[in-house]
Amino acid sequence: MYRQKELHVHGNRMSSKLEGTSSVGKRENQNIQVYVRVRPLVGSVPSIIETPGTREVVVRERTVANITKTFTFDRVFDLNSSQQEVYRVVVAPLLKEVLLGYNCTVFAYGQTGTGKTYTMEGELQDKKGSSSSLAGPQPPLCESAHAGILPRALSQLFDEVRKMDCEFQVRASFLELYNEELCDLLATVDPNQSKKILRIYEDSARKGSVVIQGLEEVIVQNKQEVYDVLTRGSLMRKTAATKMNHSSSRSHTVFTITVHMKESSVDGEEMVKVGKLHLVDLAGSENIGKSGAVDKRAREAGSINQSLLTLGRVISALVERTPHVPYR
Repeated sequence: MYRQKELHVHGNRMSSKLEGTSSVGKRENQNIQVYVRVRPLVGSVPSIIETPGTREVVVRERTVANITKTFTFDRVFDLNSSQQEVYRVVVAPLLKEVLLGYNCTVFAYGQTGTGKTYTMEGELQDKKGSSSSLAGPQPPLCESAHAGILPRALSQLFDEVRKMDCEFQVRASFLELYNEELCDLLATVDPNQSKKILRIYEDSARKGSVVIQGLEEVIVQNKQEVYDVLTRGSLMRKTAATKMNHSSSRSHTVFTITVHMKESSVDGEEMVKVGKLHLVDLAGSENIGKSGAVDKRAREAGSINQSLLTLGRVISALVERTPHVPYR
């Protein structure tokens, strides 16, 4: 999992963008942080992963027991970690930054079947597997032990913003990237028609910003409405069964919450803060031979792997502050 932030505050006397350092190991104002969560094993397969502390992962070679490799991250969650613990460490601090006007992003990255969607959304089906948990009574979902980052973040966001002495508006959007095409998961579409493909382009008026033409933003008044939006979009997402995952996500999704806040400064001047929280669930990388993907599924896997490879290069370039960042 990764998180990133930037600040946008607008008012009569303030208009700024703040970027923290991105070098590994610096805890203050770090722009990109990397977290690892180890999924519990299924069955009696022996583990080759060890987590000796909260920042290291040790990987043993399967063939030679004495050969190990150690990797260091900002935080490591072992196989006994809970949904609540992951949320408390990774996302809860970002909500306060969103309410200060930061744009924050959290995205789950990893191989197919490693639990990315579970970490981000939690269990979408009840114990009987007959209906979506998110469609049930809310907000108990956010209090469930299996609730993921999305419902927990939305619950905390509304709790915090209602404590503030300011006018506010919350909007939500849900975007899917499938086979290099952008689709709006919240758009009302005729069942007999294909999804509308969206266009993305740079905003010439704001350097470094991008616009997705036609993307629908839904105004939400409370937690229940946001849960409804999340449920509707999640049910529209493309999934398929493979040998490595019975419900493999075949697309990347971006769930965005935008908070507009209007308040007065000590001098009586009006100030508007706009904070965004992007929660991204990436499709899992996969070995086509092991997953058994053929024909359409194999082409999907190739597209997924290509986009994740490019994303990795972009992250490396941002962290290393190279002159060129290979955005696509």
